[in-house]
Amino acid sequence: MFSGLSYLFFPWGFILQALALIHALRRRPDTYWYWIILIGGALGALAYIVVEVVPDTRLLGDFFKGFQQRSRIEQLEAAVLDNPSSGNYEELADLLLDQKKYARARNCYDKAIAAKANSVDAFYRRALCSLALGDTARALPDLEFVVNHEARYDHDRAAGLLAHVYAQLGHTDQANALFARVTEISNFPEVHYNYAQFLKSQGRASEAREAAERILQRKRTMPRYLQRIERPWFRRAKALLREVPQA
Repeated sequence: MFSGLSYLFFPWGFILQALALIHALRRRPDTYWYWIILIGGALGALAYIVVEVVPDTRLLGDFFKGFQQRSRIEQLEAAVLDNPSSGNYEELADLLLDQKKYARARNCYDKAIAAKANSVDAFYRRALCSLALGDTARALPDLEFVVNHEARYDHDRAAGLLAHVYAQLGHTDQANALFARVTEISNFPEVHYNYAQFLKSQGRASEAREAAERILQRKRTMPRYLQRIERPWFRRAKALLREVPQA
């Protein structure tokens, strides 16, 4: 039916389909959208654009925010030469972290922490930089500091990352105990996916599958905007289910 009405949009229907497909290939939505775009013609592409593309217009705000951040980074880089305070270094580090300049951000957090050693947020964000840089060992003491001072920091994500770091470094007992506690109270798909990977690495296949399935079950009750944000973890959970054989 949809394809039969495509002539109403000619030649814009083909353009809509092309734009929808390009966006879908980049954002990787649920598979059924590809069928809707291809079989539904212009109306199918329009439906996809309304449901999936329009909400992404918020990314334009992030785009312009990036320009503002880069300008502020330049200002702060000049400011720390005259006033190397912990506040200036921490603000500069936060902006660099947002820009994914992980090595430079971590260096600034080092300097901020040296001047103000009890900043839990600085320790946590420095750990995020270390994880992004693949330096798991260096993230460990920072995450332990954060969780020891505030067990449920960042809505339990800090504890979940600490459990993941324990697992990566071979501290199996600590990882198992902390994962068991955090997964009872955290709704972050990231936490549950890392737990599933840990269970898989321990040869606990059926438990790993259960953990991955819980991620997909939570998707059904999530608001749509959260589903979009957490989409990469849903894909990883599906991939893990394909990797782990059923008992």
